[in-house]
Amino acid sequence: MKSKIKLWLEDGTIDIFIGYKTVKGHPLPHCFTLSNLEEIDELIVGPFRYPLEGIATDIASEQPNAKIGILVRDCNTRALNVLYIWNQLDRNNIKTVTVNCCPSPLKQHGDCSYLEPEKAGNYKKQVGLDSNMDTASLEAFGQEELLGRWMYEFQKCIKCYGCRNICPVCFCKECSLEHPDLVEPGKLPPDVPIFHLVRAVHMAGRCIDCGLCEDACPMDIPLRLLYRKVNEIVLDVFDYDTGTNPDQSPFSVLGDEVTLEPKPLEVA
Repeated sequence: MKSKIKLWLEDGTIDIFIGYKTVKGHPLPHCFTLSNLEEIDELIVGPFRYPLEGIATDIASEQPNAKIGILVRDCNTRALNVLYIWNQLDRNNIKTVTVNCCPSPLKQHGDCSYLEPEKAGNYKKQVGLDSNMDTASLEAFGQEELLGRWMYEFQKCIKCYGCRNICPVCFCKECSLEHPDLVEPGKLPPDVPIFHLVRAVHMAGRCIDCGLCEDACPMDIPLRLLYRKVNEIVLDVFDYDTGTNPDQSPFSVLGDEVTLEPKPLEVA
């Protein structure tokens, strides 16, 4: 792998490679270039993750023609597919080196083993939502109880923006979560539940279920469960499976025909 990356840098296949190296005992994202070619020997791979594709997006926004290499796992690949579709990255300028860490959600969904959240405590199970819960289990609650449980989760938010900042597919130049008409600046906590409902709408058809938002949340809000639910709605209504196909636009769900029409809902 290191030899391949060195060759890519030397022959101009890529201008930069984004991976990890250890800095003062900590694995951190690092950009390897021809000028620091010897540092490729310090490239590391392990059970740690950061949205490296977000760094690639930042580089591409400043240098659109930059040829970028990047270390990817399955979740990174899904994020790249979304970024290609939304024209944030040109896949012709991206070269990937793949490392495996979990069953591929591109084939059959499987959580990364090191992302499994701890089982929720008894109190949270009584009044909130268990992070291990699947979306089908939500249907077991009545509408009023489910609303109360989500409100319990949302009221814990301290508006740290960790979920947004770590997200590999958040690329808006102006964030609606900072719009004064939606989320009042300086108000802590934010109005419940507007902050998370606004973000959930933005994640519909964009979330690639990497779990980084939930990892970053200091308040143990089951964000992954929330975004899985909105993505299920997108899949059911629009037949759009987020992140699995770099060629299927979210606005073209019937082959090459561009349409914004959802599938008709079946009424029981």
